[in-house]
Amino acid sequence: MSEEIFDLGRAERLLPQLEPLLRAALEEKKRLTSFGKELARQIERIIVLGGSQVDLEHFARCKKGKDESGARLRQAAEEIETLGCHLKDLDIGLVDFPCRLGEREVYLCWKLGEPNIQYWHYVEEGFAGRKPLDERTVKQMQRSCPHEPAG
Repeated sequence: MSEEIFDLGRAERLLPQLEPLLRAALEEKKRLTSFGKELARQIERIIVLGGSQVDLEHFARCKKGKDESGARLRQAAEEIETLGCHLKDLDIGLVDFPCRLGEREVYLCWKLGEPNIQYWHYVEEGFAGRKPLDERTVKQMQRSCPHEPAG
């Protein structure tokens, strides 16, 4: 498997690095949405008025802002992915960390605002299948990933 595999300790050590990246990505998404709405209003105005009475400088600033926000959002998402984790839902700040439980691949699951990683789920279950981490499960994960130092 070429994908990085985490144990709980290693995944939690990434949270201080991950949290500001997620917050920055969320902020860029808000900006992108705002610029997109303003551009849509401007385009509607162009269509309705046939291009007259349109502030082309404002339109150009909005277009540039949208493009720049989109680029920064992509960069933040790529940075998150280079850490080895998976950004599952930016709107709620949901991130999964590939892990092993016995022979199965599972995900350690963390959501922005949670103080630490408290949940896991099977790959096919997703967020709806989140289960609380308990001591027994963590020990099984550690045995399944002996090359990782215990957290």
